[in-house]
Amino acid sequence: MSQFDDFDAFEAAAAAPARIPLSQRAMGAAAGQPTPYLDGLNPAQRQAVETLDGPVLLLAGAGTGKTRALTTRIAHLLTQGRATPGRILAVTFTNKAAREMKDRVARLLGETVEGMPWLGTFHSISVKILRRHAELVGAGDLHLKPGFTILDTDDQLRLLKQLIAAENIDEKRWPARMLAGLIDGWKNRALTPSRVPAGESQAYDGRGAALYEQYQRRLLELNAADFGDLLLHCVTIFQAHPDVLAQWQDRFRYILVDEYQDTNVAQYLWLRLLAQAHRNICCVGDDDQSIYGWRGAEVGNILRFEQDFPGAQVIRLEQNYRSTPHILAAASGLIAANKGRLGKTLWTEAQGGEKVRLIGHWDSEAEARWIGEEIEAFHGGHRHSVGKRSLNDIAILVRATHQMRAFEDRFLTIGLPYRVIGGPRFYERQEIRDAMAYFRLAVSPTDDLAFERIVNVPKRGVGEKAIQTIQREARAEGLSLIEGAASVVASGALGGKGGANLRAFTAQMGRWHADALDTTVNHVELAEKMLDESGYTAMWQNDKSPDAPGRLENLKELVKALEGFENLQGFLDHVALVMDAAEGEQAEEVSIMTLHAAKGMEYPIVFLPGWEDGLFPSQRSMDESGLKGLEEERRLAYVGITRAEELATITFAGNRRMYGQWQSSLPSRFIDELPEDHVEVLTPPGLYGGGFGAAAQSFGQPFAPSMMHERAASADVYNSPGWKRMQERAGARPAPVHRTPVVIDAEPAARFSVGDRVFHQKFGTGTIMGIAEDTLTVEFPAGFKNVKASYVQPAAASADDVPF
Repeated sequence: MSQFDDFDAFEAAAAAPARIPLSQRAMGAAAGQPTPYLDGLNPAQRQAVETLDGPVLLLAGAGTGKTRALTTRIAHLLTQGRATPGRILAVTFTNKAAREMKDRVARLLGETVEGMPWLGTFHSISVKILRRHAELVGAGDLHLKPGFTILDTDDQLRLLKQLIAAENIDEKRWPARMLAGLIDGWKNRALTPSRVPAGESQAYDGRGAALYEQYQRRLLELNAADFGDLLLHCVTIFQAHPDVLAQWQDRFRYILVDEYQDTNVAQYLWLRLLAQAHRNICCVGDDDQSIYGWRGAEVGNILRFEQDFPGAQVIRLEQNYRSTPHILAAASGLIAANKGRLGKTLWTEAQGGEKVRLIGHWDSEAEARWIGEEIEAFHGGHRHSVGKRSLNDIAILVRATHQMRAFEDRFLTIGLPYRVIGGPRFYERQEIRDAMAYFRLAVSPTDDLAFERIVNVPKRGVGEKAIQTIQREARAEGLSLIEGAASVVASGALGGKGGANLRAFTAQMGRWHADALDTTVNHVELAEKMLDESGYTAMWQNDKSPDAPGRLENLKELVKALEGFENLQGFLDHVALVMDAAEGEQAEEVSIMTLHAAKGMEYPIVFLPGWEDGLFPSQRSMDESGLKGLEEERRLAYVGITRAEELATITFAGNRRMYGQWQSSLPSRFIDELPEDHVEVLTPPGLYGGGFGAAAQSFGQPFAPSMMHERAASADVYNSPGWKRMQERAGARPAPVHRTPVVIDAEPAARFSVGDRVFHQKFGTGTIMGIAEDTLTVEFPAGFKNVKASYVQPAAASADDVPF
């Protein structure tokens, strides 16, 4: 029983009647006299702190000081004697947020906050409750015991694989991760196996609900629970045992919840059940920042708060302390297009500031080059409007991880330090390292490290014992591991399915090695062929985990990166060199992260690249969730803009490589939802019209200019003489040369000479440094490139035509 000592001590403290300490009564605190921690709060924050009774929804916009209001409210409850620390339930989503909240309360009170056992995450608090009532979970002779084990993801998958194998289900067609995702989704919605809707119970080859029931029974046999169970079991206990629920309702006199817009159904029910008695619940959140629907968050929880708790007070925190008026106006104008929101308008006492900048580029590579140049200009102090900036003040927020590759490559090339937040660097990701190992082994069959990494990826039935056999053979005969593998298979030392698969693998690698040495074989196509024929691409296509689509996009981006190199060896050398140069900590680094990872962060200067329809808003989100998905994407855009304190820059590309092909892309629909008065357009109008963009050739008709292009045409920066001359020539400029495979000879090169200025659709304008038959060596802003003469044309503009 010793494991309950602390708990029982807290229970005893909670059972004691709430009283006002003598020292506080002597000071008159209980009489409502002002206290120092209330100084400096704005009227809305103060109202949020002092409204202690009844349900309160604190609708807090980005940068409005909601954490300060929440922690001050806790301090106020304690100093006013409304509750002892053990009777306040304060829930956050992360341990870091819980620690910060506790530290802030301590600073406000000028003393260490002790005895607040119920300040933590949903899961950490649920564990404490569940260990107290574990025996109420289960039926018959099978019950959970207080010392239960909490399974991590790996243990959960291992258990599910055992169940799948016992049911003779083909795991290649029905991966364990897919079943784990289904079960997690059901638990997030507080659905036990018996409550799974009939339409969903047939998921996973018609056996989803049945396997879920088997899984839950097996967990009880192991006296274990997964993370989803921690909340689910608490909810089912509360619903089935009113006496237990009443005990906890009496304990928690005041409930405070942070980030309420991110709660799922199970968390919502957990909170609502606990708050039914006293109804002293304060939920802090922002419906405009609900961006985690893909992992079960329900924005409807915050939208129906007033229905769930009749008589609730809604207090809006709208005064922003982070961003400039232009940034706030742009974000507010954008999010106003959402129908499912409670509504609020951010404002600030700050004056002036830069407008949100908007600029389009020819392609994603040009976008990365321009952003790199802008960052260097900010760092060097060449932008007088914002002054010299540390790289730590600058962030790039992307919609998808595969967008990072272009920026990482560019920054490594120019030596610009950066960090990837929320994940590894592009070339350090699992799928990229695996693919690179295939490339390395094809180029160099003696690369034993590459062989060991991929010989059983995807699964080929080559286990640890088989690899040890190969290693012994290779050492004994002085062979490389792949040669040792071929020898083992030939001698019959390794048979069965693993031996057959290993024979096929060594044969494949032999063909790929020959192709890698053949200069007539296109190395980009070879890379695609390796990933496809090896089954590696199919492995991720069949993986039903949430991150599998992102991994596939990263693989496509990797293959795209090969286009800038003559062969596989050149690309491998480049990656090895740049990654070596990137090692070590830097004093200053640009931050690169996804928009989802950026929530809760802020930077003086923010770049928002890739604002194109299909990428942002995500086509997959819209296809899967319709209008609901589109509104969540718009909330994600709102989050991105409001991360900026002083300057936000939105960029998009006219052409982007998608699914292995260069495609014309259209500006995001969100761009035209931005209020014009708060946006400065930098995009040349010719990007999509006048023969400049591939989109202009669609269906034989010029692309119709949007409001954005009309604003760009009227921008003062394009009224210079140089720009007008270039604009006049736009109509006469020949259409771009499309990258269609053709038989070419040396004749096109005859019209060029060394030193000529030429224009390439992807690399921009450069100078010819050498000519060899039909190939030109050109120095572009991105570096030296060998290009076919048919793919370039003489640069039309002279030096004095530069518009700026």
